[in-house]
Amino acid sequence: MFKLRKTKLITLLLLAAAMVLAGLSCKFTTPALKEALKPVELTWWGTYDDPQNFAEVINDYRALHPHISVTYRKLRPEEFERELLNALAEDRGPDIFSLPNTWLTKYLPKIEPLPPKTKMAYVTSQKSLGLKEETITEIRESSSLTAPQLKDGYLDVVYQDVVRDGKIYGLPLSVDTLVLFYNRDLFNNAGLPLPPANWLDLQEQVKKLTYQDKNGNLIQSGAALGTGVNVDRGVDILSLLMMQNGAQMTVGGQVTFGLVPANFPTPNYNPGLEAIRFYTDFAAPAKEVYTWNETFPNSLDAFAQGRVAMIFGYNYHIPYLEAKRSGKLNYAIAKAPQIEGRPEINFANYRVQVVSKKSRYVNEAWDFLQFISRAAQARKYLAKTSQPAALRALVAEQQADDRLKIFADQLLTSTSWYRGRDALAMEKTFSEMIDLIRQGGGLREIIELTTQKIQQTFY
Repeated sequence: MFKLRKTKLITLLLLAAAMVLAGLSCKFTTPALKEALKPVELTWWGTYDDPQNFAEVINDYRALHPHISVTYRKLRPEEFERELLNALAEDRGPDIFSLPNTWLTKYLPKIEPLPPKTKMAYVTSQKSLGLKEETITEIRESSSLTAPQLKDGYLDVVYQDVVRDGKIYGLPLSVDTLVLFYNRDLFNNAGLPLPPANWLDLQEQVKKLTYQDKNGNLIQSGAALGTGVNVDRGVDILSLLMMQNGAQMTVGGQVTFGLVPANFPTPNYNPGLEAIRFYTDFAAPAKEVYTWNETFPNSLDAFAQGRVAMIFGYNYHIPYLEAKRSGKLNYAIAKAPQIEGRPEINFANYRVQVVSKKSRYVNEAWDFLQFISRAAQARKYLAKTSQPAALRALVAEQQADDRLKIFADQLLTSTSWYRGRDALAMEKTFSEMIDLIRQGGGLREIIELTTQKIQQTFY
């Protein structure tokens, strides 16, 4: 009898130990677990993504955390900021929202950085000793991604943009890069077999691709370059040119793109100023490379209409062009031209997912963002959207993908620059600078005035 009781006692102890190791069964839910399992509704606002782009990763997350729901809302880009600021002011804003990488500084007071740890309730299935499947619920505390880990795992430009004072303020799912779109038919007609690899090649090709009527009016453009008003992402194109040419856009919180950098190998050459001159020449009638002016529609529309042979754009522009082409536009994509003999530099444009400081669920929101940003989940999102990766681990995969190779090849050399608290105001000022120069103003004086205006938004 004593042996029998002893055997039962040992069996009960083993069962109890197994339950502790495996987690707590829902049958024995503690007050802490009950609190952790309260329903949580996360709201997420964005612009360019459709809800179905996130359906799979959200379902994967809910499989681990069935008490958490995530609702994504897509807003039009032109209404996004107004709606977001109004909602945040009225305490009805989203828990998570998507920002352009250049807007992060403006929103720092309104977003919560990644906490050092997250504590979450997990619900999993596990077979018991009797091979019966049971639902196990447990609370796990996990260390969050650190800034050094982000630096190792993500593209350099991401670390540069989202880490401030050692804290992570957002995570991207993808990083887009500026590329060259060119019209194959117009190139074939001009006897040009390949797109330009460098800017000097582009200049020469522009001359062969540009046509004027007998009155000197442009009827076909070689490239949409030179103006500010009707070149989509013209600020990015000019920024790329300036950085490739050696300009330092900012130094120590000062706007410096109009100055000769310290220790520059040719101190009498101003790389920023010369890049601006190079860009605006394409819209100067007196120049040999004259090819574009304000009479053309937006560069994307002009390209879709077959009126311009080359434009610059991003991966996210492809759906727009595909919708416009109607089978008539025969185009291809090439890497952004470089300056021959200089290190390769490309330009990044992407969106960062951030967590609102006013969210009641900062812990859950950041846990969700970390989950969907890991390689396994990010890969599902990228496969759905055909977007370039933000994680280094996924770059090689995309370089083997014909659809994404051009973008992926540019990721590791992509960069951006800090545009102050108000990136939209900076872009407007930059665009105005371009058009003032085209109107015949003094180049140095206009650049100096532009840097002063942008400097006002830096603090």
